[in-house]
Amino acid sequence: MSNKDNAVALVTGASSGIGLVTAKALQQAGYRVFGTSRKALASADGITMLTCDVTDEASVKNTVAEVLKQTGRIDLLVNNAGVGLLGGAEESSTAQTQALFDVNVFGITRVTNAVLPTMRSQGKGRIVNISSVLGLIPAPYNALYAATKHAVEGYSESLDHELRTFGIRVVLVEPAFTRTSFEASITKPDQPLAVYDAVRTRMATLMRIGVSAGDAPSVVAETVLKAATAVVPRRRYTAGKQASQVRFLRRFLPEAMVDKSLRKFNQLPMV
Repeated sequence: MSNKDNAVALVTGASSGIGLVTAKALQQAGYRVFGTSRKALASADGITMLTCDVTDEASVKNTVAEVLKQTGRIDLLVNNAGVGLLGGAEESSTAQTQALFDVNVFGITRVTNAVLPTMRSQGKGRIVNISSVLGLIPAPYNALYAATKHAVEGYSESLDHELRTFGIRVVLVEPAFTRTSFEASITKPDQPLAVYDAVRTRMATLMRIGVSAGDAPSVVAETVLKAATAVVPRRRYTAGKQASQVRFLRRFLPEAMVDKSLRKFNQLPMV
């Protein structure tokens, strides 16, 4: 994957934020880039935009077919499309939880399954799944979102073992807080409980502060490019200093210390 001449990249969720900046970085690095969005957007900056709903099997297959019609190949897939959900875990109905997983987990599996036949026939390919540091640590009041990212972590690492013999590698990119519109568009619980109102509001404030002080999307984009082009890729790449610190703490500190640090960061009672 180090030779990008004529290489084709498909980036989901490329209408704004991390996806858009990543698509631009890949285009500047020499890839022919196709980006997807749920609503129709004009192509610009050398990026061909396609309309795709990752929760719709037919939409995904049509998008991949269009890329193949125009190029005949797909060398890199960046699974970036995702949504957030902030609130107590019991405040979301089963239907809302399923809808979250449908985008964040099953959306990745749909697009991945759609490109794999082409990558296998090519004898090479790279899949970069955008995870999160919340795929590594507990996330109070983000429990369901964190569950989707933990699922992406397990899926990606397992899939990488399955696909290596075909010349395909699957890697993870794990950002921390990033300055995007993610926080502003985050989903709210569909069955809120008054007992959680105060702490939920506080968590929303902490997230807003964290996002405003977070890494620029370009930090994540540069990490994606590194993961995409490494001759021998690592399984996971943390994006930015804060993400690297979180990974270090999770790996090397005793569980009790991680627990205490997590509660302190989230301003939860030290019990």
